[in-house]
Amino acid sequence: MAGTDQLSTVFAALADPTRRAIIAKLAEGDATVTELTAPLSISMPAVSRHLKVLEGAALISRSQSGKWRASRLEAAPLREAADWIERYRRFWESSLTRLDAHLAAMQAAEQATDQTTANPGDVK
Repeated sequence: MAGTDQLSTVFAALADPTRRAIIAKLAEGDATVTELTAPLSISMPAVSRHLKVLEGAALISRSQSGKWRASRLEAAPLREAADWIERYRRFWESSLTRLDAHLAAMQAAEQATDQTTANPGDVK
């Protein structure tokens, strides 16, 4: 993805559910293409293409030991994406806290109104 910033490349790579499944598997430890293909319903060449996208996003690295080529999760780009998302999580939590307070105030006002109308003889 020439000309694209790293964060965009990471999010584009993570947009695919197969690549997310591969990332989840690699979070358990290094794996070969054969090991990564086993739980998926796609071919080894398709998994290899997904690995190239993940490698291009720097989400994985690949090493060769003899005839085996293992993939390894690289967490740094995930940390950068999580940090970016974290700013917006704080925004939403703050917004939801304000909404909770507003709803509580509305419910309290409604309960006060209900009590007044339920006992009209008590109001002088």
